[in-house]
Amino acid sequence: MANIIAIDDNPSVLDTVVNILEAVGYSAKGILNGGVGVQVVRDRLPDLVICDIKMPGFDGYDVLRELRLDPATASIPVIFLTAQSERDDMRAGMELGADDYITKPFSARELLAAVNTQLEKHKAIATRYESTLRLLRKNIMYALPHELRTPLGGILGYAGVLELDADSLSPDDLRQIGDRLVKAGKRLHRVLENYLVYAQIEIMASDPAEVAALRNHITSKVDKLIGDVAQAKAEEAHRSGDLQVNVDNVALQIAEHDLNKILNELIDNAFKFSQPGTPVQVNGVREERRYTISIRDYGRGMTKDQIGQIGAYMQFERVMHEQQGLGLGLIIAKRLSELHNAELIIKSKPNHGVEVKLTFAI
Repeated sequence: MANIIAIDDNPSVLDTVVNILEAVGYSAKGILNGGVGVQVVRDRLPDLVICDIKMPGFDGYDVLRELRLDPATASIPVIFLTAQSERDDMRAGMELGADDYITKPFSARELLAAVNTQLEKHKAIATRYESTLRLLRKNIMYALPHELRTPLGGILGYAGVLELDADSLSPDDLRQIGDRLVKAGKRLHRVLENYLVYAQIEIMASDPAEVAALRNHITSKVDKLIGDVAQAKAEEAHRSGDLQVNVDNVALQIAEHDLNKILNELIDNAFKFSQPGTPVQVNGVREERRYTISIRDYGRGMTKDQIGQIGAYMQFERVMHEQQGLGLGLIIAKRLSELHNAELIIKSKPNHGVEVKLTFAI
């Protein structure tokens, strides 16, 4: 049973709204004052609020502002009641964050249609939020310990071999152990580095002065940087023959280390999520006042929902596909791009690969 609060200074209208809602099984409470209504909403946390715009003193706009400013009530859908002559007021209310409006006089059918629509919409959003939250918890619980323990276990294991058997190991054995220690150390270093980079990005994003300083850099030899990063990633994946690079040179307003980080994460994903023998294409094209870097692979791809859920610590199908990392790489690339006023777009279909386009204004 949905719980609904109605706020209107007209007792007749309020009684009509409450009676219609209760007649179909909703739990409804009417409030004659906007200020009191806000407090009742905070106390009861209803599923929906219906509020008149024109009320003396504390009007509908004030109610909406107060509810949207409070984290506890910010997501509660609000339907405004407005007279036919108050269309400008209605538009202003929608801009403030009202979810819908009903013009007076209204029929029971119109009221219930609006209420049902908003309740279903809110339910769908809540369901998706809970699903995403469960996936996030699962990823953190599984991926974080795994990504720390796996390389650390390798480091400790090989260090133990050296401690116990160093005198009996051949030079080839020592080189192999050294190589595996370096690989495990690099994997652990990347996990910690990405964690710190992501935290730094989020802190920086909240400080306008930091963002302005971040944008005050130029990378002049973009073609060389793209080529160097792409080649290094291809060699790391032992797939130099799969790499195809075609880039125009241009100067971009972004620090070289930030562009390097974005490219590293995106190109690493292209190799990580595609099979050896399939191409990884890296292009950089200038068109008038825009420069677009595209990275295309032909791997397993992503669904539309997965693209929409991209965020920190989010990995998809890890149970079916072994992969390294915390799921931070793509969100780091996305957030760094946003901080530099660049547009990052992901296009993909399952089993048809992924194309990431990163576009800068010149």
